[in-house]
Amino acid sequence: MSRRTGVSVRAFAKINLTLRVLGSDDAGYHELRTTFQSVSLHDTLTFTPVGAGWSIECDDPACPCDRTNLVWKAAQSLWREAGRRGLPSGVRVRIQKRIPVQSGLGGGSSDAVAAFRALTHLWRLRVHPQRLHVLGRELGADVPFFLYGGTMLGVGRGDLLFRLADWPASWVVLALPSGGVRTADAYRWWDEDEECRATGRAGASPVGVVPASELTNDLQRPVAARHPEIARLVGRLRRLGASHAMMTGSGSAVFGLFDRVHVARAAVAALAGHASTVLLQMISRPMFERDSRPGAGLAGPLAHRVHFAFAPRGFGRS
Repeated sequence: MSRRTGVSVRAFAKINLTLRVLGSDDAGYHELRTTFQSVSLHDTLTFTPVGAGWSIECDDPACPCDRTNLVWKAAQSLWREAGRRGLPSGVRVRIQKRIPVQSGLGGGSSDAVAAFRALTHLWRLRVHPQRLHVLGRELGADVPFFLYGGTMLGVGRGDLLFRLADWPASWVVLALPSGGVRTADAYRWWDEDEECRATGRAGASPVGVVPASELTNDLQRPVAARHPEIARLVGRLRRLGASHAMMTGSGSAVFGLFDRVHVARAAVAALAGHASTVLLQMISRPMFERDSRPGAGLAGPLAHRVHFAFAPRGFGRS
């Protein structure tokens, strides 16, 4: 698409290969050490110039289309960065939503970065990447990761990023329980769990390559205590041959890593009736940089074209 007719952008999901919660400060912010990994599940956002006004449309009723949507907030941030007065105008946004909300997959944050990419293109803006990092951090702690993709270590609130070697290519079976989890609830439950707080600072790896033996999510214990379906799905994925299986982010989505595609496909089939599932691939940084550019061809690898079937389940950040 041209600037005149509009532009489409992919917004890839992420999983957390590790998520260590090291404590919280007096303001309630949690110190994290997490390994982000891009996966092939993605939303597709189309930005079309219009005469006046601003609108967001989405094919998922669970996705808010008002000013609480991070796409709007990203547009407003760029508009102000360009020194323009008033509110963003002259664009219609259509979101083909495939990343479920309240799943720990970063869909809202990834959509925000897709808006950065599309609108800097449409509005002919030149914004330094470091400045985009700052603007993204103001929208959410995990937003900056989606500027880079691949495999990255996030520390602090998850917004101080270090590039890691891309994780060895694996097949990812993603399973979505019936209920979503709000991020704020997950961290509150961690705060209320004395054992979680006591062990929060134990065993965190230094900056660098994360050993496979340390793939863990500190939020899984308190979240699964309220949503036992999560623990059951993790157990099933392990029994079905996953080398690693756990909840991603603050939940509720669960993933399993598989070395062989036929084993992964068998796991998807075996989980039918227990949860919505999809077979995905990990996305390396070069693939991410290529396929998340505005106007990049949308006929990507097979996993890119898989539609994740899920039932709408209320508003919330993903």
